Amino acid sequence: MARDPEKLPYRPCVGIVLINDQGLIFAGQRIESPSPAWQMPQGGIDEGETPKAAALRELWEETGVTRELVAPMAKTHGWVTYDLPPDLLGKVWGGKYRGQKQKWFLFRFKGRDEDIRIATGHPEFSSWRWIDAETMIAEIVPFKRAVYEEVIRSFRAYLA
Repeated sequence: MARDPEKLPYRPCVGIVLINDQGLIFAGQRIESPSPAWQMPQGGIDEGETPKAAALRELWEETGVTRELVAPMAKTHGWVTYDLPPDLLGKVWGGKYRGQKQKWFLFRFKGRDEDIRIATGHPEFSSWRWIDAETMIAEIVPFKRAVYEEVIRSFRAYLA
């Protein structure tokens, strides 16, 4: 018998808004997606890991960008949550979670485009680009759109 999604917890996660000097946002094309699915780096928080440490680790794992190449600028005050759509519920994360609760961090990229290396040991993105906030919101999968709108609103003063 399937578990009631309302009784499942949210997966603790971080998200990273990486911006360049023009205030444009790093967007990566999900490698496993058959249709365009652009998103910002994100991932789970490991046991005993702080959200900021998780954000720096995920940024490095997904983009090759190290902590020396970023300047921390802001973070969301609380957790931002989203629920998985019914077709994904029970299929991702071993069916243990109803969605994610995320702490988002804003980092300014201090490197050069050549310092971004998405061909990592376990690549998540097939390509990447710098885009404005409105394009980022328009190109995220629909079930994450409200999260992206809230995050963009939180960091609006820093964005192009």
